[in-house]
Amino acid sequence: QAPVVESGGGLVQEGESLRLSCATSGDIPSNGAMAWYRQAPGKQREFVARLGVGDSVHAPSVRGRVAIYKETLKNTFTLFLQLDSVKPEDAGVYYCAFATSLNSYEYRYWGQGIQVSVSS
Repeated sequence: QAPVVESGGGLVQEGESLRLSCATSGDIPSNGAMAWYRQAPGKQREFVARLGVGDSVHAPSVRGRVAIYKETLKNTFTLFLQLDSVKPEDAGVYYCAFATSLNSYEYRYWGQGIQVSVSS
C-alpha cells in the first residue's frame, strides 16, 4: 500500500469549493508538519498551506478561503485541503507533503499529485 493516496481533484466551477484529501498509511508520523503545494502548467511548485508548530499557515493567494486540517482514525490519519471561492488561477496539480517532525520543512513523503481544473 502506498504511504499516501490523494483524492478529490477534478473539474471545479469558478466560485465553488473543492476539498482534497490525502489518506496515509501507518508509515507516516501524524505528529510531524504537513503541507499542501500546487503546480500550475509552466510554473514552479508553490506553497499553499501548512500545519506545523502553532496554527496553520496559508499562502497569500489563498488566505481567507482555505483550510488545512487532519482527521485521525486509530493509527492512520487523513490530511484535507478545503478551498472556497475557487478561481481560475487555483488550477494545477496539488500535492500533499509530510515531514517527520513538527518544526521541519523537509518533507519526506509526498502524494502522487492530483489535478484540479477550474472552469469559468
